[in-house]
Amino acid sequence: MAETPTFGRYAEIPYDQMTPEQQAGYRSLIETRGRLPGPNKIYVHNPKLANVMGPLGAHFRTGYSLSEREREIAVVIINSKWHSIYPTNAHERAGKAAGLPDDKVEALLSGLPTAFDDKREQIVYEMAICLSNSRWVSKGLYDRAVEALGHVGITDVICLIGFYTSVSMTLAFYDVPAGAEGMAR
Repeated sequence: MAETPTFGRYAEIPYDQMTPEQQAGYRSLIETRGRLPGPNKIYVHNPKLANVMGPLGAHFRTGYSLSEREREIAVVIINSKWHSIYPTNAHERAGKAAGLPDDKVEALLSGLPTAFDDKREQIVYEMAICLSNSRWVSKGLYDRAVEALGHVGITDVICLIGFYTSVSMTLAFYDVPAGAEGMAR
């Protein structure tokens, strides 16, 4: 008999029913993230992955090279590209809370062209659009990105896009609806 889903199609594992390895992965996620949001509820099932994804996700929260607005530009673009409603909904709100104007967030969500007055935000936007559409990175975009973000910023944008691609695909595969809460922990 199939387990009853608690988070989209996924049936979360109660802590007392986890293997010792899953419990360790769970604790690692809590230590690195402070809570168990979104796909982390699912990653717990794979403890080796949980031990990697927690710290990677935490890297993109504080103390790295991008501002909240820059992060949300890239994240909104990539989440909406993969048609994953849970993270798209969450990051639409986060983008607006970070101070991105409503019309900019709507354009990012809809794949419509927009522009940013801030040079760094514009470069993050151009990188996210280019990479999410599997386009060739022109020498001009490369040069502008090096000037505006440096290689630390460039690699943060690229890895942020990759990270949120995995987040979006995980949540889309498990058909997690907007605002899903899952099991109380």
